[in-house]
Amino acid sequence: MRTLARRTRGAGPLALVAALLGVMLLLAPSASAAGGLSDAAATLKKGQVYVAPQMQDRFSQAQADALTKKIEKADKPIFIAVVPDAANKDTVLTDLRTLVGIDGVYGVWRGSSGFMARSDRGAMAAGAADRIGSAVGRADKGDINATLNDFVDQAAPQTKGTGVNHSTSIAWVIIPVVLVALAGAGVFFLFRRAKKRKEEKARAELEQLRRVVDEDITAFGTELERLDFNPRAADADDAQRADYSSALDSYEKSKRLMDEAKKPEDVKQVTEAIEDGRFQLATLAARRDKRPLPERRPPCFMDPRHGPSVKDVDWAPAGGAPRSVPVCQADADRVAAGLDPAVRTVDTEYGPQPYWNAGPAYAPYAGGYYSGFGGGLLPGLLVGTMLGSMMSTPAYAAAPMMDGHHGGYQDQYEGGDYTGADFNASDFSGSDWSGGGDFGGGGDDW
Repeated sequence: MRTLARRTRGAGPLALVAALLGVMLLLAPSASAAGGLSDAAATLKKGQVYVAPQMQDRFSQAQADALTKKIEKADKPIFIAVVPDAANKDTVLTDLRTLVGIDGVYGVWRGSSGFMARSDRGAMAAGAADRIGSAVGRADKGDINATLNDFVDQAAPQTKGTGVNHSTSIAWVIIPVVLVALAGAGVFFLFRRAKKRKEEKARAELEQLRRVVDEDITAFGTELERLDFNPRAADADDAQRADYSSALDSYEKSKRLMDEAKKPEDVKQVTEAIEDGRFQLATLAARRDKRPLPERRPPCFMDPRHGPSVKDVDWAPAGGAPRSVPVCQADADRVAAGLDPAVRTVDTEYGPQPYWNAGPAYAPYAGGYYSGFGGGLLPGLLVGTMLGSMMSTPAYAAAPMMDGHHGGYQDQYEGGDYTGADFNASDFSGSDWSGGGDFGGGGDDW
């Protein structure tokens, strides 16, 4: 009997939500009867891909099902709608976001106009969805299926948060109507689940970073051993001993801080310590070789494990514009010879990627290495990359990685959170539709 009582109490919030859902289904008009945006929003909450009946001759149900499976496999809050020209070209994206009520990435193909995408900052760096949408729209030249699949392929690695928990979304839809009934246990249950999901995400990102940073710490320790410096040797002077002691302290500090790290943002202090220690090693090596002492410069951009840079060279990452980046001598020689530099890659769910394209968790990793060289340096180096888009925001420059959120900006929600109409509509401003021609007409009666 006691076991039964425990189960009943544990299921209370879920039972409450289920009962309230039944009431709402009785009271609410059907989505198909509402039509237009209401129908699209109802479908997106359930399957994340919507195709208006008028557009199924251009984007079939089979294609929509395949795209839905791709989004579900990526487990990202990405929402795609294919709508006719009758949809209001100026407001359809913002209107859909308002009705769906989920923090995420939204893409719409509108009739003959083409494709446009927007995102909440909790789900993707500001402007990134717009840039990806414009690029795939131009490249695929009116092919809806190719455009939408290319967009999801490119957007998924850059999208923060997880896929939508639809049972929870139902609860958030009915909260405004039955707020009193959901007070107490029901609301607490929903918030607890959201908090747990964020904590699990932070732990996973920290473990991903831990493997990479441990490799950097090990490489730093190997350099210390390779130096083969004996502080008690007859030719060692006080300045050399001080350099060696500082480098050794930085090494021990980096290990301690990594052991103590509780969240991804804590990694910033670790890479700061590694950068400082590597400069002390470079200084010690110069003293021993009777060379001029090195200038304090940023680490090699290609791979911070290469140590302090020696010069700046013009270089362009894959698909990006040329920019001046600090590099070590070996990478400077490679670039001068027309060869690829030795770029630091890390493992991701999409295969090995340069650290600057490996996801928002790597913002603290990169930020620590370059924090001592001006707040604007790293975003400038990373223009056109995932981390560059994120770090170029004004909030990042004001308080990088110190606000408790990944990415350096303050945002109330993360991708996949249920916000209702509480979101920043200015995030959805951007360029014209790409991939189409005539903008067509006006309202949303379709």
